[in-house]
Amino acid sequence: MNHRVLIVSPHFPPINAADHQRIRMALPYFEEFGWDVTVLCIEPDFIEGIYDPNLNLTVPANIEVIRASAISPKLSRKLKLGNLGFRSIPFLIKATAKYFEKNYFDLVYFSNTVFLTMPLGRYWLEKYKIPYILDFQDPWLSDYYDRTQNTPPGGKLKYAVAQSFAKILEPLTLAKACHITSVSPEYPKVLMQRYSWLKKEQFSVLPFGAPEKDFEILPKLNIQQKIFDPNDGYQHWVYVGRGGKDMALSLNVFFLAIQKHRQHNPEIWQKIKIHFVGTKYSIFDNNKEIEAIAKSYNLDDIITEYPQRIPYFEALQVLKDSHGILIIGSDDPSYSASKVYPCILAQKPILAILHEQSLVVNVIKECQAGYTVTFTNLTNIEIYDILRQGIEWLLNSLVYGLSETTDWQAFEPYTARQMTRTLCKIFDQSANPKSR
Repeated sequence: MNHRVLIVSPHFPPINAADHQRIRMALPYFEEFGWDVTVLCIEPDFIEGIYDPNLNLTVPANIEVIRASAISPKLSRKLKLGNLGFRSIPFLIKATAKYFEKNYFDLVYFSNTVFLTMPLGRYWLEKYKIPYILDFQDPWLSDYYDRTQNTPPGGKLKYAVAQSFAKILEPLTLAKACHITSVSPEYPKVLMQRYSWLKKEQFSVLPFGAPEKDFEILPKLNIQQKIFDPNDGYQHWVYVGRGGKDMALSLNVFFLAIQKHRQHNPEIWQKIKIHFVGTKYSIFDNNKEIEAIAKSYNLDDIITEYPQRIPYFEALQVLKDSHGILIIGSDDPSYSASKVYPCILAQKPILAILHEQSLVVNVIKECQAGYTVTFTNLTNIEIYDILRQGIEWLLNSLVYGLSETTDWQAFEPYTARQMTRTLCKIFDQSANPKSR
């Protein structure tokens, strides 16, 4: 008989959110590797986010879903408590109580970025003796914004409050976790330096799996993306994903390289449009900071920013309709962009600008999926010449056509099925040993 895991993923479909990607990609394969899944999430009406009903098509029928209520965002914002964790904790406890009382689960896995849900693992462990695993997709407690003086998402006050809670709750929660998965090798290093009682064997670095099944579904949905017309005679380059001040180095050098290339080859750039899509976290933030940077290089006629997130499958269609794909990296070496997998699966020329320690560099190089330009730190702007060569490579790919070069055999370890196999081995080692 299979074991059963409770996966805590508040933004589960139909909400379009990156923090359920690991789990959503894995759902078709858990049963094959000996695990039945129950997902604990929040009713969509209580979440401020982009709905994409098509995401429901990716959830297998055998997956049990518990949807909890929460305090409504409309009410909570009047109280200055917009955080989904604050609004949902009592409801998550109530929604699962009868399951825990019946000894229904062998393990709990927190795979999300709503960090305030993670202390529930310790609560359930102490009350019901069920072990839990934490998944660090982003840092919970971080000095990044203090160190770089960048403005954090949501503003300094909101971030300061969140970090105050993190200083208390992160060590409390980690102390009893039986294992920690992480998308970046930097997170275990930081956590072991911060808490000397954590050991290397308690961590597994596990990137997200590639969404190959989503690309199988995409043609059947007849999605019409609204960002650009792929048949209007222009060459459309796209970047799909968040923006931020931590990407300023990559963006500035990229725009400088385009500016210089354009000065010597103006005719080439008359038929190129570059689109930055879904660059903001908040649905209330419409600032076009990337456009502002582009304007400082006199590129505002070819570069357009769309701050708001778009539905997931529409974003995939943007990639498929594009002529070239950009991956813009952070100056934070721990940042691991899961967006690399759909970019590769879209089978278009990829130009990536990344910190040399990013795991994404290895993925692209091993799979021969595109042209990578790497940098090491904020003062290293010598990447300009290399980046100019990358732009010329992308232009030549568009002019002369790019034959299929991706090594799909090398890509196989990054597929969702293989990542799920590894995750289930971790589950096997961590589960409550009781027989069911």
